[in-house]
Amino acid sequence: MALPTYFQGDYTGAIPEEDLETALYDASRHIDSLTFNRIIGKGYDNLTEFQKEILSQTCAKQADFEYENKDILESIISSYSINGVSMSLDTGGWNVFVQNGVVMRRDVYDMLKQTGLCCRRI
Repeated sequence: MALPTYFQGDYTGAIPEEDLETALYDASRHIDSLTFNRIIGKGYDNLTEFQKEILSQTCAKQADFEYENKDILESIISSYSINGVSMSLDTGGWNVFVQNGVVMRRDVYDMLKQTGLCCRRI
């Protein structure tokens, strides 16, 4: 979906080159889950140029998000408090979206929805 050249060229991400391929692969699998595998079913080459552009952008943003928040996303702890400072992963909050076990920033999911591939109905 999102090629490392896109990530390194058009998109300025925070993922080191040695972790980039794995991060993009994981993000693309999560996007496949959120689009109900319609990208695979239809074939990436059969998508419109608009859909391909949005998918490249959302995959890069998702890879960045997952890389930057890896420790939180992989933790089984949803909240903690130390010396009066607390933190929680609020999956029902306004800034993240969770579906099929995938956590994504809500603005990135809204961008992904523009492809028309996220609708639950066919």
